[in-house]
Amino acid sequence: MKNQLVLITLLLSIGIYSCKTKQSQEDPAMKASSISQFEVNENSFMMKMQTKALKEPFKGVFSSNGKEENLFPIKSTEVTTGPIAKAGKNFINSLSSPQRKKTVFPIQDDEWRRWSNVDHGIYERQGISLKEMNKKQRRLAFDLMQVSLSAKGLQLSKDIMKTDQTLHELNDNKPFFDEELYFFTFMGEPSKTEPWGWQIDGHHLVINYFVMGDQVVMTPTFMGGEPIITTSGKYKGNVIFQDEQNLGLKFVNSLTKEQQNEAIISSDKSGHNAKSEAFKDNIILDYQGLNASNLSDPQKTSLTHLIDQYILNIREEHAKVKMEEIMNHLNNTYFAWIGGIEDDAVFYYRIHSPVILIEFDHQGAVGVRSKNRGATRNHIHSIVRTPNGNDYGKDLLRQHLEHHHH
Repeated sequence: MKNQLVLITLLLSIGIYSCKTKQSQEDPAMKASSISQFEVNENSFMMKMQTKALKEPFKGVFSSNGKEENLFPIKSTEVTTGPIAKAGKNFINSLSSPQRKKTVFPIQDDEWRRWSNVDHGIYERQGISLKEMNKKQRRLAFDLMQVSLSAKGLQLSKDIMKTDQTLHELNDNKPFFDEELYFFTFMGEPSKTEPWGWQIDGHHLVINYFVMGDQVVMTPTFMGGEPIITTSGKYKGNVIFQDEQNLGLKFVNSLTKEQQNEAIISSDKSGHNAKSEAFKDNIILDYQGLNASNLSDPQKTSLTHLIDQYILNIREEHAKVKMEEIMNHLNNTYFAWIGGIEDDAVFYYRIHSPVILIEFDHQGAVGVRSKNRGATRNHIHSIVRTPNGNDYGKDLLRQHLEHHHH
């Protein structure tokens, strides 16, 4: 039994997820302890994956044709980041010396790349969690999120946290699910001129937020959830990712048969399909699917609206800057689809250009009891990255350091 579960977990770990909750539901012996030997082993497995990934210097996501250069110049966006820096300073100043020591890292620290979307039982995080914070610190943490994100992005983040409370309730109140097990770290010191950034890392919610001058990069960003529709407990009625799901399905169904033949790379949605989740900073990912240059103007508008669902999680003014960048490369943007296109279909889609990578993936049931082990609409993963070396703002930082000879 245990060997079978480890095999299942290894398969799911392609997308960096655990199936341990399924085992806890089926094996009464595991309910006796809050942290099982399985979870300890899984933690070790995750750390090995992280260690292996960090041995490689950061390169970024690019195609087999190689990295495309000069995509991310240092420039003025004329959008102030002053409120973000102020909120960051206020939060850091609220920390005790021990808290600050484990929360603030140098700007180039590998802490940027130490994140995973799995629950806290199988991945130990750095920084300070909402659970550890006092009331004032929690308020300041959410203040930072509020000035960094749009109202949509902040609400979605909070709703994702709620899903972890629901999993807590559905899984015998196991301590590795908790709406406050979301950890904050800082790289560099908040500044209006020098590069810095912050990260939140927790189950189904990871935001990397780089700031330099008035430029912002909010990738990699992982957002997901299970259950997608909460039908019981403290947060009954909580619903997430319906627009990302339904607009994606609407878009693929707006395509002509010829366009669908190009976009749909497989109709078989049999497992996990996301390529760029945790520990995948340096993958080679070629463009696949339908080129947006072959879309009609109304179809291009629909694709742009779908992209908006992800980009508009950042503060509105910064989202506008990013969308302008994306639109400049729209005719070199590809849309790929895996799965069915029926009204109740489960599926994966990818939007990929030189400056944006978006993945949406229906996952198998993990934390919610289900007889169906296949992909379900009740468990969703999404990931947004900046290809060609600018995840974590790395390309901007490289240019800054070269110019200033740090």
